[in-house]
Amino acid sequence: MADITRRLGWRHLRSAPTAHVRHHRGGKLVHDGAGVSFWFRALSAALSEVPVADRELAMGFHARTSDFQDVSVQATVTYRISDPAVAAERLDFSIDPDTGAWRGAPLDQLSTLLTETAQQHALDVLARTPLAEALVDGVAAVRQRIADGLAAEPRLPATGIEVVAVRVVAIRPEAEVERALRTPARERIQQEADRATYERRAVAVERERAIAENELANKIELARQEEGLVRQRGANARRKAEEEAAADAVRVEAQAARTVRTAKADADAARENGAALAQAQTEWLRTHAEVDPATLHAMAVLRLAEQLPRIDSVTLTPDMLTGLLARLTRQDRAPGGDAG
Repeated sequence: MADITRRLGWRHLRSAPTAHVRHHRGGKLVHDGAGVSFWFRALSAALSEVPVADRELAMGFHARTSDFQDVSVQATVTYRISDPAVAAERLDFSIDPDTGAWRGAPLDQLSTLLTETAQQHALDVLARTPLAEALVDGVAAVRQRIADGLAAEPRLPATGIEVVAVRVVAIRPEAEVERALRTPARERIQQEADRATYERRAVAVERERAIAENELANKIELARQEEGLVRQRGANARRKAEEEAAADAVRVEAQAARTVRTAKADADAARENGAALAQAQTEWLRTHAEVDPATLHAMAVLRLAEQLPRIDSVTLTPDMLTGLLARLTRQDRAPGGDAG
């Protein structure tokens, strides 16, 4: 929309580079071009603004296939006004000199023209195409047919319109039909998923079996190694017992030999000690035989006195002294009487 300002009864128009403005005054073209800027008087000016930029027109319509199935078509047509002068003459692009807004709806007229033309060609294609083919290859066929039809439409160049591109977004059947069409594909996908699941389970079972066999083989190998270890431990224990028995035998023999040697030494010592004691006793007896009996009695008394407990005091009575003196006197007399 053009930008219009007021100054002292005059109007100033400033247009965008994508808008083509035509200014007539008194039936004559005064200003003509895109992005122009000029002063004008509202009472004598006739203004029109034609957009020259590319515009997108989205359209949607229903069609029927050759097997009598309803489908919806979603398409987009890109167009532009290549001849603004022709378009301004064929359509009402006039604008209000005070606000710059269009007095009519020229773009709606262009939309209706393009939509009906495109719809006509799309319906013609889909009416000869079955639903399955339309869903598979219909997008390309409809797009090509709409592009060719719009290019061959004489009203568009006569209105100054150029079609830049045509895009068909989708061709879709009714919801019930679409669900019915999806069912076989879903069943196939589900079957593929089930088969993949079964295969995965089979692979898992095979792997578990391989793992179990591997574990069993490991257990068997461990048992075999453990058996060898037990056998080796038994052999080591027997060898150790044999070595300990041999060592004990050697130790016992050494102890016995040492005991024998000790016994022999003790016997020899005892023998020598007995001989010495016997010799000493013989000498003792010979010595005592040569000594006077009275001396022996005195020595016996001394020995006896040595063995008696300690006597702090002794009480002698006359009777005891008389008997002792009489006994000693008899002993002194006996050797002399034998001699006489």
